[in-house]
Amino acid sequence: MTTACTIGVDVGTSGCRAVAITASGESIAEAMVPLQAPVRLPDGGVEQDPELWWQGLLAVLRRIGKALDGRAVKTLCLDGTSATLLLCEPDGAPLGPALMYNDCRAREQAARIAAVAPDDSPARGASSSLAKLLFLRDRYQPRQPVLALNQADWLCGRLLGEQGASDWNNGLKLGFDPALEAWPDWLDRLALAPIGLPRCHRPGAVLGTLAESVCAQIGWMPGVRVSAGTTDSTAAVLATGAASVGDAVTSLGSTLVLKIVSDRPVSSPEYGVYSHRIGRLWLVGGASNTGGAVLRQYFDDARIQALSAGIDPSVPSGLDYYPLPGPGERFPRNDPTLQPRLSPRPTDDRRFLHGLLEGIARIEAAGYKRLAALDAPSPRRVLTIGGGAGNPIWTAMRQRLLGRPVVPARHQQAAYGAALLARGHDL
Repeated sequence: MTTACTIGVDVGTSGCRAVAITASGESIAEAMVPLQAPVRLPDGGVEQDPELWWQGLLAVLRRIGKALDGRAVKTLCLDGTSATLLLCEPDGAPLGPALMYNDCRAREQAARIAAVAPDDSPARGASSSLAKLLFLRDRYQPRQPVLALNQADWLCGRLLGEQGASDWNNGLKLGFDPALEAWPDWLDRLALAPIGLPRCHRPGAVLGTLAESVCAQIGWMPGVRVSAGTTDSTAAVLATGAASVGDAVTSLGSTLVLKIVSDRPVSSPEYGVYSHRIGRLWLVGGASNTGGAVLRQYFDDARIQALSAGIDPSVPSGLDYYPLPGPGERFPRNDPTLQPRLSPRPTDDRRFLHGLLEGIARIEAAGYKRLAALDAPSPRRVLTIGGGAGNPIWTAMRQRLLGRPVVPARHQQAAYGAALLARGHDL
């Protein structure tokens, strides 16, 4: 008799990735299919046909189903890009393309939201799901009831054969209040009708079972449960194993993203800080403009690796850099005019890289101090994901400046975190 597994699917902008895990957390199968890139428009719009997501999801489920070699699937969970939104008919038919997370056209709509929303609401700003909802309402001017759904919401609805469900995390930038577990009254002042908002559930809560028509398309046996999902960044944090208050996760990708497990929500729009609820705890996060994108302005990955090998991480570089790819910073400093500080540049490339890595590490340390000043816990350990997690010299340097244990996360795929949610894991 084979042991049942759970599957997590991460739906990104360029591909769908699925991971199957056992009850003990062992990864037993993976699959990935690419997606056609979103369409970028001259006015700052970024759009994608939701049907591409659906076909990609079906394809990745077929592939991982075959890789499981008959092992039963117990539960399936999805994560999607935060604040990617579409309007659809009650049966799920999209009114048009979805607006992607980085679509920035809804500035006038964001001003309308700012006039009624609390100062600490994550639904403020032109990139929020709520601003995109208003933008699409202005575009289509629907007269009959339609639904506003985030990427993971709509896909879960397609899997279930019934639309209208979301989760606390995907609902956050649409205006949902996870502390109250309800839509706030101030949304009434935006007169959203005839657009309906989804019912938001705890991430990981079982919503139903796969529709028989979907099972037939992907070749699965009926009875697989579908659970409420989460956002991609939240799923990636869950994958690391962060589970206790004070567990921190640093993502060293193109930008520097910090998250810490807290026993209370923390919000500061001034610094772009907000909180996602998972179970009884919260993930408090902020993001700097520094990160790997700055390093790649000067060195490729092979050069970074070669130069790093000659750096002594216990010795300060003597350089006081604030590495940014261009003017402007949002966290831990809020200064849209802040200029990158990258001089003087020594003739020795190794010392220059030393200064860059150290500068980013200092910003990381300042970021956790900023979160603590805003009433988040101080880190007790820092788990690291992203490309920079594999640089042991940088890890040792960061540990010296943070004064906390710093370790690369064993798992960092968002799909793995979604599979944990499907298994019933939360914080």
